[in-house]
Amino acid sequence: MSDAPGTPPPADDHREATDPTRRSGRRAATAAPAAPAGAAGGSGAFGRLRASIARKPVPWAVGGLVTILALGSGGVVAVNAATAAGDPLPPAATSTRSAGPTRSATPTATPTPVASATPTATPTATPTAAPQAAAPRTCSIASAASASGLGRFEGAVLDATTGEVLWSRSGSTPAQTGSVMKTLTSATALSVLGGAHRIPTTVTDEGNGTIALVGHGDATLSAGGGTVYPGAPTLPQLAQQVKARLGDTPVTTIVADGTYWSAADAWDPTWPVSERTIGYQPEVTALMVDGDRANPAAATSPRSTDPIGRAGNAFRTALANAGVVGASTAQVTERATTSQTTIAQVSSQPVSDLIGQMIPNSDNTLAEMLARISSKESGAGGSAASLTGVYQRALTTYGLDAGGITIRDGSGESASNAVSPEFVARLMVPVAAGQQGLGTLAQVLPVAGVSGTLASRFTGANAVARGKVHAKTGWIDSANTLGGYIDAADGKRLTFAFYAIGSPRAAALPALDAVTAATYRCGGSLASS
Repeated sequence: MSDAPGTPPPADDHREATDPTRRSGRRAATAAPAAPAGAAGGSGAFGRLRASIARKPVPWAVGGLVTILALGSGGVVAVNAATAAGDPLPPAATSTRSAGPTRSATPTATPTPVASATPTATPTATPTAAPQAAAPRTCSIASAASASGLGRFEGAVLDATTGEVLWSRSGSTPAQTGSVMKTLTSATALSVLGGAHRIPTTVTDEGNGTIALVGHGDATLSAGGGTVYPGAPTLPQLAQQVKARLGDTPVTTIVADGTYWSAADAWDPTWPVSERTIGYQPEVTALMVDGDRANPAAATSPRSTDPIGRAGNAFRTALANAGVVGASTAQVTERATTSQTTIAQVSSQPVSDLIGQMIPNSDNTLAEMLARISSKESGAGGSAASLTGVYQRALTTYGLDAGGITIRDGSGESASNAVSPEFVARLMVPVAAGQQGLGTLAQVLPVAGVSGTLASRFTGANAVARGKVHAKTGWIDSANTLGGYIDAADGKRLTFAFYAIGSPRAAALPALDAVTAATYRCGGSLASS
C-alpha cells in the first residue's frame, strides 16, 4: 500500500585516531659549542676561532646559541655570528635535512675540523603539513538502535563521500524493503529508460470500422476529469485525433489492447487483496485509465479486476463525446491489435516527472508500471519474474554489486522482496551526489518534517533532524523501513537504510525516527557499534 500520510492502516505499499600531538622537535640547547676532538691546538682555523672568542665572548656566545638552535631544528643554517671588529668567520657549520627521519646532529671526526654542537637529545623535525586527523568515532546510537519498537532491526550507515560503512546491524542481510523498493525502481527506470522517456498510448485502424486502443504501460492515461497525475494525457485528446482522421467513417468495434506485456501475472499472490479493494494497488496491466481508480481524483480509491475492459469502455465514451460516428454503440473487445497503422497517439509525462509523482506519495501504481516497462524495453518481456534480472543489470550501471537482491515487484508491497540495508545505503551514495541522472531521485525524496510521507514525522526530540533527512519511507504489514541520506549535524553527509521488521507501525515509526535522529547527531563520529 502507499505509505502516504493520512491513509488508513491496512497492509502497506512499503573512526580510532586521536589527533596526533605535534611535537616541535626543538629542544633547549644548554651546552656551549665545543671544538671537536683533535682540534685542541691553537694554530690554523681553530686557533683563530679561539682567539676571536677570547676577544669577543658575548657575540660568539650568541652565535653559538643560534648555531645550536639551527642544528637542533634540523634546518640548513650557515653560522653567521657578527663581530664588532669584523673577525673572519670559521667554516660554516651546517646540517642537511633529508627526506627520511631527522638524524642527530652529533658530529664525527673529519679531516677538516668544523665547529659543531652536540645536542642533548636527538631532535625531531616539525612536519610541514601534518595530515588532518580523523574525528574520533565515539558517538553511539546503541540505545536508539535497541528500542523495542524496531522489532528485528537491520540497518547500515555509510559515509557518502568515501562509501565506508560506519555502522551496521545485520546490514548485509537481504530483507523485505517495503516502499523503499521504489528507490531501486526509480534508479532502474532512469538507467533503462532515461529521464526523458515518455510512455505512448496509441490508436490503430484495423479497417472495416474497427479501431484499437493500445496501451504501453502508461497508467496515468486519464478519462479527462480529475486526476492525481498532473500533466497526464487524456482519452478525449485521443478521441479528437481519431475524429479528425476518420471523419464520418463509422466505428463498430473498439479493441482494448493490453498485450504489451502478459496480464497473466497482473496480481502477485503475496499481495493482500485489500490492496486492491481499499485502493492502493491495481492489477498490473499495460492498459488502464487513471490507474484503474474508481475515483480518478483520489490517490487511494478502489480498483477493479478488469482494468483493460474498463479502459475500453472509457474510450468508447470519449469517442462518442468527440462525435465519432457509431462509437456510442460500438462493441468493446479485449485482444491484441492486428494493425500497425497508427491514427492517434498521446504520451505520458517524462519518466523524471513520473518519479517525481511516485516517490513523495509512494504511488504503487506508477512503481509497478515503471518496473514492467523497464523490463519490456530492456528486452526481458515485462513479466514480474523478469524483474530481479532487470534490476540487477540496471543497478550494476551505478557501480553496485546487485547480485544478492531479489525483486518480486516494483512497489515493495511483497514481503518476498529481499534487499539488504547496505545495498540501499550504497545506492544512496550516487543518489545523494546526483550522479548518472540520479539527482532526479534525490530531489524528490521526502524530507523529514517538511514534505511527502515524512511531512508529519520527526517530532519531539527527533525534530532536531527536521529538514536534514531525505529518505523514502516504507510500510507493509510485516515491516516499516526508511532509506536515504542525512546531512548530519557536523556537516558530514551520510547514507543509510533502517528496517524495523515485525513490529507494529505505531511503535516502529517513532523508533525509526529516533535512531535516524541519533545518527544525525553523531554524524562522522558515529561509532561502529
